[in-house]
Amino acid sequence: MNDGKSTVPRDVPVRGVPIELCQLLKFGGLAATGGEAKAHISAGKVQVNGVTETQKRKKLQAGDRVSFDGQTLVVRLA
Repeated sequence: MNDGKSTVPRDVPVRGVPIELCQLLKFGGLAATGGEAKAHISAGKVQVNGVTETQKRKKLQAGDRVSFDGQTLVVRLA
């Protein structure tokens, strides 16, 4: 079954690091609002580099991989 979600990691270019986890989810299009992003993180639905992360303001660096809802984002410097 294909639900339209890609399992291929997608690069998200950012101007500078670190970037907060909640900001990346919103900026990367995996959450509509910052509040929605924070709720998903608090609920333990988000992984950073393969480990469940519950810190909303976790600082991410270039190369970090964030997975949520069957999609993976990779932080890249623009």
